[in-house]
Order: sequence, then C-alpha cells, then structure tokens
Amino acid sequence: MNPVQVVPISNAQLLFTGILILSAGGVSAFFRLGMLKSLAWGTVRCVLQLGLIGYALGWIFAVDRPEMVVLIVGLMCLVAARTATRRTPNVSDFPSSLAFVSLAASTYLVMVIVCALIIRADPWYTARIVIPISGMILGNGLTGIALSIDRLYSEVRARRGEVETLLALGASPWESVQDCVREAIRAGMTPTINSLMVVGIVSLPGMMTGQILAGVDPVEAVRYQIVVMLMITSAAAIGSMLLVGLSFRRLFTDEDALKPELMESANG
Repeated sequence: MNPVQVVPISNAQLLFTGILILSAGGVSAFFRLGMLKSLAWGTVRCVLQLGLIGYALGWIFAVDRPEMVVLIVGLMCLVAARTATRRTPNVSDFPSSLAFVSLAASTYLVMVIVCALIIRADPWYTARIVIPISGMILGNGLTGIALSIDRLYSEVRARRGEVETLLALGASPWESVQDCVREAIRAGMTPTINSLMVVGIVSLPGMMTGQILAGVDPVEAVRYQIVVMLMITSAAAIGSMLLVGLSFRRLFTDEDALKPELMESANG
C-alpha cells in the first residue's frame, strides 16, 4: 500500500471554509438567536490564534530545548487552570492555584509516562511530541476538574443539612463530605468515560482522522488514538481526584464547621 501524500490547503482554499461559518450564521439569523456577533468574533479569534500558534510551534520545534518545553507546558497548565476556574457557576472566587497544581501534576505525570514509556520518543522530551500531547491532556483535563469542583460545591450545598448533622454527631470534615467527594470525582470522569464508550462507533476522534488524512496506516492511527483516549481518561481521573482532595477542606472553618460564605453560588 503506497503512502498517501498530504494534500496541502492553500489560502484560497481556506477562504472557502467561510461558507461553513456562513451557514452557522444563517441559522443564528433565521432563528434570531443573537449570536452573530459572538460567532464572527469567535471565528476571527480562532483564525488568529491558530495562525499565531502555528508559527510559534514551528519556532519552538526548531529550537527544541527541554527547559523551554517544560516552561511552555507550565504556561499551558496556568491558562487551563484559569479557564477551568471560570467554568464553575456553583463556586465563588475559587483559587486558580489549586487548579494549576492539580492540572500540572496530572499533565506532567501522564505526559512523561506516555512519551517516555509508551511512545518512547528519542529524546522523550521532544517538543514536537510533548507539546501536542500535553495540549490534548489539558484540553480535556480542564473540563474534568471544572466539573468536579463545581459538583463538589453543589453537592455539599444540596446536602448541607446532612453534612451539618454528621458534623454535630462527631464526624470529621472528610467523613461528612466523602459521599459528595465521590460524586464530584465521578462528575469529572464521566465525559471521558462516555467518550470511551462511543469512540470508533459514533465518533472518529480528531487525532486519528488527522493521521489517516496524512496518509498513516489506519491500524497505526488507531493505536495512537487508543493511547490518547486512555491518557486523557487517566489525566481526568488524577486531576479531578487531586483538585477535590485539595479543595474539600476549604468548605470548612478552623472549627470544622461549614463556611456560610462558601456555600453561596457564584451566581448569587
């Protein structure tokens, strides 16, 4: 089987993708959704951001220094942490530092395992491999930790009477909220588990599709996609567990009572 050559997309051909976004704009206009401005601005940002990152990655891959790779992955974790803490409507003023620690720990751990032990790149910290893999981990991980911390607060708020009763009976803060913690971690892991259930049947993931379009043998593309799906699942589980574990104590005062101000949602 002869390898398929990558078909380049010219600037003129790229312009034709405007037809696709115009169709989305047509839906918004027809139903008066009021989303035309957001759609236009989102499209401009998408093109500019991806264009800039394309040139930046070309330079980073050419330099390919390990300290630069570590720094860039750290910056990616920082941005992801700030994004995740803004996706928590049930949590007010949650510290992004805790989200950063959770995301960074899970990302670096899973990334090293994948790059050094599974893919076995030479060297394992090659920027062309580490940065895309870290990006895939973070893109899914931030959703997981956002869901988990949001669920933790909403569960404790919904079960406040139960938690306070357990505290009054002598239970520790952990013992009083451990069921809420389980629900929170479950919420963080659910999206990735759902993806595991339907991948290859309902959806063909982007990485696998991209490799096939680039001429990679489908069986080899599937192997890489299996690695990606499992690493994302692992990172979501570790990140959710770490964040909830680091955060549940913030619900309580030094006297082990629930903090009234933390029991208010971010929406008031």
